[in-house]
Amino acid sequence: MDDTLKSRILEAVSDGFEEQITFTQDLVRYPSIRGQEHTAQDFVYKALNERGYTMDRWSIDTKEIEDHPGFSPVTVAYDNAINVVGIHRPKQEQKKSLILNGHIDVVPPGPFDFWETSPYDPRIEGDWMYGRGSGDMKAGIAANIYALDALKRLGYQPASSVFIQSVTEEECTGNGALSCLVRGYRADAAIIPEPMNEMLTRANLGVIWFQLKVRGIPVHVSDAGSGANAIEAAFKIITGLKDLEKEWNDRRKNYPLFADLDHPINFNVGKIEGGDWASSVPAWCNVDMRVAIYPGVDPRDAAKEIKDCIDQICAADPSMANMKPEIDFNGFFTEGYILEEGSDAEKCLAKAHASSFQSSLETTVSQAYLDGRVFVLYDDCPCLVYGPISDNIHGFNERVSLSSIERVTGSIALFIAEWCGLEKISSCK
Repeated sequence: MDDTLKSRILEAVSDGFEEQITFTQDLVRYPSIRGQEHTAQDFVYKALNERGYTMDRWSIDTKEIEDHPGFSPVTVAYDNAINVVGIHRPKQEQKKSLILNGHIDVVPPGPFDFWETSPYDPRIEGDWMYGRGSGDMKAGIAANIYALDALKRLGYQPASSVFIQSVTEEECTGNGALSCLVRGYRADAAIIPEPMNEMLTRANLGVIWFQLKVRGIPVHVSDAGSGANAIEAAFKIITGLKDLEKEWNDRRKNYPLFADLDHPINFNVGKIEGGDWASSVPAWCNVDMRVAIYPGVDPRDAAKEIKDCIDQICAADPSMANMKPEIDFNGFFTEGYILEEGSDAEKCLAKAHASSFQSSLETTVSQAYLDGRVFVLYDDCPCLVYGPISDNIHGFNERVSLSSIERVTGSIALFIAEWCGLEKISSCK
């Protein structure tokens, strides 16, 4: 691709950027937390359908994916867990196919009064767009769509098949992207514009979710010594699991890509509920936790270590020896991945990034879950997780850099042009 065409593509991205930002704001306004993703997916479906793509939409069916090694267990209905795919087919396949993937679901915003403005009323202040999901990752979904729009503005379309995926369940299981794979969507490469601060993700930790159901013996607080406090027992287990967390972090020297991180593995206590009455010794306590595992570690082996650790904690405490907690693995049960260096897809992205950013592409590792594992582990597909600068994802006042979005969109458009090739649009779709 010559420099003149590269410049024209980047200019076309710039010409459509104001519309792209408005689209992103509209998308952020949909509170697409778990179980409520369908309205945002309706919006994406309509946008892709209006652009002339062949459309596919379905609710995730656990029966179709539960036997796949990448499946994570779920405890909720999937009626509104809808995936949307827009399909572009060229007049003739000339080069390599591509998946442009992004997740529509967002995490809960927490108390609204902790935000400077409503999390679902996206505001722009200087170079930043604020709002829940602005960075993670509705700006990325918009970047995928508007990179293709920029090419169309110049009268071009990809000369290979492109699948634009908007998936659910990335924030709790990864089953949305897995459902796309099982449904038959495959390509020679994939891009996921997660907010990776303009870097390519080289490796990603795996994730396990589980809930501890700790039980106690309720008595009146005046006779507390004769009962068993489930909340206090839960804290003893948490403390013991933190020792296991330290042990796992000490193993980082065995994983070169994570060896230089101070604390790659986190055992996060994400939610606690327990007890019924302030003057009663609590009979129950439920603790929801999220733990990370290194790439190459089988989640089943990690789960066994967690169970064994809890058994040892309980066995060492007479008050818990005969009241072991239940452990319910109720979400992420995913292996991490490593993106091998030197693929043609990575080389193509490096060139595109250099043209859009006027700098070399850097790499990073992620301690968060990424859907890239579906492509790398289960389809031998190079997945380029690469996206804009953002702040406070999963926190208050989440925001994403507008100038970074524009540069990333430029990189994606240039990548499509080189990877897929271009053909003239014979008629408007």
